[in-house]
Amino acid sequence: MPHDHHDHDHGALSPSGHPYRKDDDIVLSYWQMMEISVRELLIEKGHITAAQIHNQINTMDARSPANGAKVVARAWSDPEFKSALLTDAGQASRDMGFDIGPMHLIAVENTILVHNVVVCTLCSCYPRNLLGLPPDWYKSRAYRSRTVIEPRKVLSEFGVEIAQDVQVRVHDSTADMRYIVLPAQPKETMGLSADELAYWVTRDSMIGVGLPQAPK
Repeated sequence: MPHDHHDHDHGALSPSGHPYRKDDDIVLSYWQMMEISVRELLIEKGHITAAQIHNQINTMDARSPANGAKVVARAWSDPEFKSALLTDAGQASRDMGFDIGPMHLIAVENTILVHNVVVCTLCSCYPRNLLGLPPDWYKSRAYRSRTVIEPRKVLSEFGVEIAQDVQVRVHDSTADMRYIVLPAQPKETMGLSADELAYWVTRDSMIGVGLPQAPK
């Protein structure tokens, strides 16, 4: 049965009242076709089930900066945990119940003398288990190249002004090693519980391009 194709004004509304949008049935790339082929073959051979793949996708989608915020909040409220986090961030995170896989995770602390910022100059290596998917700007060539050359200027463009007497340290992530920034705890949060503190921790503050903020 032939399908009549209609060109729509995408600024107009459909009969249902919703705006038109372009179809997403684009031509698949070589790597997309390869992924589908391998996935279907593994299912056919009985090595994995479609339900297992679906559950894993849901698990990955559920990862968010809220996980990292809980880690930071506990470090702010528990000196022993903070020491453990700075010694072995991977094990400390696992002890909180977060599965970060085999990667080597390093926590770097912001102080009155040092400000840390994280980048991946080669691609977009990122502690997804704790922070979820990386933002688009983190994967951009501009951020990846400029952060190692002019970190203070990049930080100022994010609204973070670093005093000249504060050292800026840039940490380059790799496929095997990831970083998470332990931001300095705001003075006005002293005495709050870990649950309350978690609301102050932003994704950008754990990358180093932002600061903790009061919850709205």
